[in-house]
Amino acid sequence: MGARCETIGKYVLPAFRALIAEELVHTYGLTQVEAAKRLGTTQAAISQYLNSKRAYKSTSQFNDLRPKIKKMAHETAKRLANKEIKSDDIATDVCKLCTILDHEEENCKTTDDYTI
Repeated sequence: MGARCETIGKYVLPAFRALIAEELVHTYGLTQVEAAKRLGTTQAAISQYLNSKRAYKSTSQFNDLRPKIKKMAHETAKRLANKEIKSDDIATDVCKLCTILDHEEENCKTTDDYTI
């Protein structure tokens, strides 16, 4: 389980956070500073997410799972934008995402590039 959690933390979580940042700024019109506060990070991190300088490599690695990650990111961003949750609550959504991906793993094969 440790290797799976490491993979999620190293690749999926940054992609998830990048998608949330994009939603907060582009869909909900938050400034980078506002998005950073809601996401619990810095304005510089938001800028890097938006300019594909952070989490960029990990997003292409999970193209087959991207729709599921994007859907959860959309839902999380909506709740953050509406102040229904705080940045600390994102961990719960990450756990939900892991459960979804775990279910996906049971239904498909792993590749040499990554194992979930």
